[in-house]
Amino acid sequence: MTERTVLQSIGQRHLLTVKPDASSYHAACAMTKAHCGSILIVDDGGAMLGILTERDLMTKIVAQRRDPEATPVSAIMTHNPHFIAPQTTVSDAVLIMKRHNFRHLPVVSSTSQLLGVFSIRDAMPRELAEAETMADQIDEEFTNVLS
Repeated sequence: MTERTVLQSIGQRHLLTVKPDASSYHAACAMTKAHCGSILIVDDGGAMLGILTERDLMTKIVAQRRDPEATPVSAIMTHNPHFIAPQTTVSDAVLIMKRHNFRHLPVVSSTSQLLGVFSIRDAMPRELAEAETMADQIDEEFTNVLS
């Protein structure tokens, strides 16, 4: 069985984006409405400039007592974020996330088209399936020992 790619994992979600001059408040409201932990910052042509995450909002707005309505996303976003290709496997994406302490990775095509964001939540079904398989194996071994 072939492992799923990040593009297969995220499917065809709506791409959540804002311009760099949008307020942090506006971005946080858009993220909340979409139940999304990140938002991509794009220029007028749709090219990715950065990413803003829940963690950025907590550490750079809330913890520093900055005014979210007066702080543009460009002031707190991660500029030129690490990104992955659509054919990246879920396992490889999780390794990258673990290595760099990321929770969100933009997915970008070879032609620089933004395709979505792979989040740590997208990896959860894979992790749950592995845990279920391991539990089944343990249960089977335990049953064999008792037989």
